[in-house]
Amino acid sequence: MAGELVKAGQRGVPAQLTQLADRAKDYIREGVCENTRRAYRGDWSHFSAWCEGQGLVPMPAAPETVVLYLTAHADGADGCRALSVGTLQRRLASLAVAHKVAGHEDPTKAAAVALAWRGIRRAKGVAPRGKAPALVQDVCRMIDALPEGILGTRDRALLLVGFAGAFRRSELVGLDRADVAITQEGAVVTIRRSKTDQEGEGRKVGIPYGSNPDTCPVRALAAWVEVAAIKDGPIFRPVNRYGQVLAGRLSGYAVALVVKRYAAQVGLDASRYAGHSLRAGLATSAADAGASERSIMAQTGHRSVAMVRRYIRDGSLFRENAAATVGL
Repeated sequence: MAGELVKAGQRGVPAQLTQLADRAKDYIREGVCENTRRAYRGDWSHFSAWCEGQGLVPMPAAPETVVLYLTAHADGADGCRALSVGTLQRRLASLAVAHKVAGHEDPTKAAAVALAWRGIRRAKGVAPRGKAPALVQDVCRMIDALPEGILGTRDRALLLVGFAGAFRRSELVGLDRADVAITQEGAVVTIRRSKTDQEGEGRKVGIPYGSNPDTCPVRALAAWVEVAAIKDGPIFRPVNRYGQVLAGRLSGYAVALVVKRYAAQVGLDASRYAGHSLRAGLATSAADAGASERSIMAQTGHRSVAMVRRYIRDGSLFRENAAATVGL
């Protein structure tokens, strides 16, 4: 990209212009978050490898090539692994970006691709297959299953803060000691950057004290910070098998493993639970308790009312249920 920015004067390009082009390249890269860039790279590699195996040209791709790719991976044909509608939709977006960046016409906009994609969505259905929410009673059971020692102290804070804050796992592991202030009302947590706030505007989340000391997220967080002697840097860190707290930052994948571990220990199907289960669980439990859309969105940071209403519908299936009024 930097080369393209200065190619008009390739010969004898002033050093300062080359440096400016390099800096522009950095800004262009920062225009898309790292997770999205990683997804784009993976999607493009998958598409390119499939094209090479079929003797087709990946760049620029013909619309017919994209249709064949979608069909093969929607059906799991010819040894291909069947992909979900959501994954295929992301692959289409990645192909579109790759072609636009390379200066080619976007093949995903062709009529043949649009018709094939519409047919796949109708045939396969578009209902999301998200992870199950860890409801408040599930989280309390997980807390009862915690081990003694520093690992149990960390996981208590991780589960309770993740649930009460309705944090995405990236937000949870991204917390630094400077981002948390303990007040008389509870913990004030500053989220510096998130999935829906790539420009780092930030937002504050309040986590109130719990009525039960054993499941109070604020007390659990304070206990972890104290026992791990965390003065600065990442709050949630790995703990090795010797009970030593390591200096690095816990990964988002590790959060998923923690949730799965305790879900299994309390008799839940671990395959249905992951890091997102804490966030979904708070929203669903709050809806079941009668919390308003506004208050749920303030806690979760959702910008889409439609997504929050899905949680509310799930949490309200048996509250004010019409079938319960007929006296069966």
